[in-house]
Amino acid sequence: MAEVPLAEAFRYPGVASAYRHRPPYPDQVFSILTGLITDTPRTVLDLGAGEGALARPLAALVDHVDAVDISAAMVEEGRRQPGGDAANLRWIIGPVETAPLGGPYALVTAGASMHWMRWQQTFERLAAVMTDGALLAIGGHGHDDPPGLAEIIVRYSRSPDYDPDVRLVDALATAGLFEPVGEAATEPTPFRQRTADYIEYLHSTSSLAREWMEPAEAAAFDREVAEAIAPFATDGWLDLPVTASFSWGTVNAGAAASPAAG
Repeated sequence: MAEVPLAEAFRYPGVASAYRHRPPYPDQVFSILTGLITDTPRTVLDLGAGEGALARPLAALVDHVDAVDISAAMVEEGRRQPGGDAANLRWIIGPVETAPLGGPYALVTAGASMHWMRWQQTFERLAAVMTDGALLAIGGHGHDDPPGLAEIIVRYSRSPDYDPDVRLVDALATAGLFEPVGEAATEPTPFRQRTADYIEYLHSTSSLAREWMEPAEAAAFDREVAEAIAPFATDGWLDLPVTASFSWGTVNAGAAASPAAG
């Protein structure tokens, strides 16, 4: 299995389209995030925004949101989604390290995206555009996969070295770039999904993108997943409660250079 540049997956229209099958963030997330804002105007920067799972709902709750993502395909998809054309939501295409940011920002969010960025450059930029009282909130969300899928996913994944036990915020704190202040997790939120859509959700991940697979391999993966999840489905539907967690703190751009995460 050839090694592939995983971050490139998000530039593919197929991956961007498959994002619609990811579960939404629980409503509680937005209460948590907006509660962290103490400065005005209530302007938010969303890093690695993707199709706006955080940015679009946040725009309805704050004064302004800048959503930055390296993928034009993701931004195009986001603009088509509900709230994607809000007047106070600005989409920015480019890497956060060099993108034309605005600010000052009273909150910066990063939902399952910080590990793709060059940490030192990113934190230097953030320090220059955040208000004195601004916090950086790092987190993510998801549901537990049905039993029996781990072996299938590992066998087809283009990221065999992925370690789900590594905590990004701990690595950033060890690098001296992030000072944790608090954290919170949501209660499980009900989420129902058709089995076919669940399979497409798996293809929205960087390591399982259809673009990395030959047609026969993708068909075999889909078939194996469908067989594995069938016992847990009811009339073609899966019940997969969603949880989210975020840690927040202050940035320290003056620390020694950190390794770029891949």
